[in-house]
Order: sequence, then structure tokens, then C-alpha cells
Amino acid sequence: MKFANPTNDIAFKKIFGDENKTEVLISFLNSILDFKGNKEIKSVTIANPYQVPKIKELKNTILDIKAINQNDEHFIVEMQVEKDKEFAKRSLYYTSKSYVEQIDKGVNYKELQKVYFIGILDFEILETKDYISRHLILDEKTLKQDIADFEFTFIELKKFKLKLSECDTIAKKWIYFIQNASSFDMIPQEYENISPKTK
Repeated sequence: MKFANPTNDIAFKKIFGDENKTEVLISFLNSILDFKGNKEIKSVTIANPYQVPKIKELKNTILDIKAINQNDEHFIVEMQVEKDKEFAKRSLYYTSKSYVEQIDKGVNYKELQKVYFIGILDFEILETKDYISRHLILDEKTLKQDIADFEFTFIELKKFKLKLSECDTIAKKWIYFIQNASSFDMIPQEYENISPKTK
């Protein structure tokens, strides 16, 4: 019996958006974003994926996965199979909406928390040869990240060419899983203990 294809929206949400198995999403986020030490995610709450605008003329959006960690930081994970050359703009739109809807009128701006966007694409969209790339808002001269509330990570599956035996990090194993799980007859032993146990 073959496993469901994680690039399918329904299967992706079932695997990574299960409220009863948040350790899977925690493992994925920590590894892809390289969170360690104080940055490491300990717990997440799966949030409502429907982003309904406060102004009715604006677009409704439905996210694949939206989660909030123990520090109230927001995470958006989108799986995109069909080629969309405007996906980068879409990621900006989704992230901006998630940021804006955090506070209401009269609430201090300091209450706004960081939003991380992770886009998993089954097509190539960026010029980089790397299969994973991180995009920040940096000062042009100093390259410091003074404006730090938006971060974007893109995983381009077509650029990922590693065999499972070559996947020496949890991040690589997760990317391989998304790319190849539909061909598994059983979960390979390399995936034992890939997700932490949650309390």
C-alpha cells in the first residue's frame, strides 16, 4: 500500500496540520528554519487557515497551514504544485494579512509578532540553484536585519536531487519525504525519531 502524496493539499494538511500530532509540524519548522536553543519551537497551536479581511472589498484567503508557537510568532506553510509565477507576490500578501490581523484598533503596535512564511513549490521560481532559500528584509549597506518581522523561506522541490542515504539533516529528510513519500511502501528507518515527543 502506497502512502498519500504530501504534495496533495489534503494529504499535506493531514500530515502537517494535525492538531493531535503537532510534533510533526514542530520538527518540520525547527529543521527548515534551523531553529535551535532559545529559538527552538516547543509547542504550536494550529490556527484557523481562513484569513477573512476586515474590509469586505479585500480578498479572502485560505492557507494550507497556519500555526502559532509558544512565543506567539506566526507560521504560514503553503504547498503549491501548479506553477504560479506570481507565488512570491502571493506570499507577501498572505504574510501581510497574517501580520495585520493580529491587532485591532487601539492596540499598540508592539503587540505585533513575527510572521514566517514557508512556501514548498513543485516548480522552479527563483534564480538561485539552491533548493532552499531564505529571504529577509536587510539594510542595503550594513546587511543588518533591522526590520525583522517578516521572513520568507522557499523550498523548490525540482532542485532537490539528493538520495535518502545522502540526507544527513532532518530538514533534508523532510524535503525528501514530501518529494518521495507517495512511492514508499513503508516508512524507511531513517525516519525513526525524526519528530520530538510532545507532552
